[in-house]
Amino acid sequence: MCDKIIMLPTVGDFHLRGVMITQKKVAEVNLESEMPTVDVAIQKMKNSLSTYKRLGYKAVILIHGYGSTGVGGGIKAAVVKCLEESSMKGIVKTFVVGEQWSSRKKELVGMCKALENYEHKIANNYGISVVILR
Repeated sequence: MCDKIIMLPTVGDFHLRGVMITQKKVAEVNLESEMPTVDVAIQKMKNSLSTYKRLGYKAVILIHGYGSTGVGGGIKAAVVKCLEESSMKGIVKTFVVGEQWSSRKKELVGMCKALENYEHKIANNYGISVVILR
């Protein structure tokens, strides 16, 4: 199910020209690179999730950061709010924020076994969220 190796075409601003992906249907999207506004980061997230769903990916790791104040950043809060919206139900099967990974790991790995390879990156990481795509 999650174990394909594919060549990605060019996808919008992601610059994936001819890159061999061997991560078994798990993509990573950095929403905080280049310090975007919340609106820009959310649009990038929506575009990325739609694209990776269309390409057949099972999971996407969103890197949104935790915020410089140490109490959670604007991008993270907006990501969680957006992922919970009914408008995302056609794309998002479920998601978990990094700090809740350990309590839901078995469930999510059951949906995409390749997530096991990302344990070191996900566990207790308040700056990421893992999305399982429909």
